[in-house]
Amino acid sequence: MSGRAFTPTAVDEHLGQRLQLRRTMMGLSQKDLAKKCGITFQQIQKYETAGNRISAARLFELSTLLETPVSFFFTGLPGNMPEETRSGRPIRVAEPTSTDPLGKNESLQLINLYWKLPNDETRQTVMKLLKTLNGMQ
Repeated sequence: MSGRAFTPTAVDEHLGQRLQLRRTMMGLSQKDLAKKCGITFQQIQKYETAGNRISAARLFELSTLLETPVSFFFTGLPGNMPEETRSGRPIRVAEPTSTDPLGKNESLQLINLYWKLPNDETRQTVMKLLKTLNGMQ
């Protein structure tokens, strides 16, 4: 960055939060993900806290390793990103509310356990059970 201090933007923070969310959903530690990327866990930590900006190439690599489309990382950002960025206006990213189920560790744990089930048939059985418990058919 040619000697200038890096100042993270709302987009950097959002990407870091989404990286952490996906890594957690996959049941990976920072160390696990770093090893897959061939970088240090401190670098993953810096990405997640917006201490360092994630390059396009690294984001593509992370999306591949975390088995998710690149668009996953941008979900939740305002619509017309390029125009808003050029205008110089700050981009505001909605903060998760206390009622947001994806912001809770229990939800992430449930998702992770669900996808660790051995096969589609077992997952369908669990889904039917959850629907029944919630009065859905």
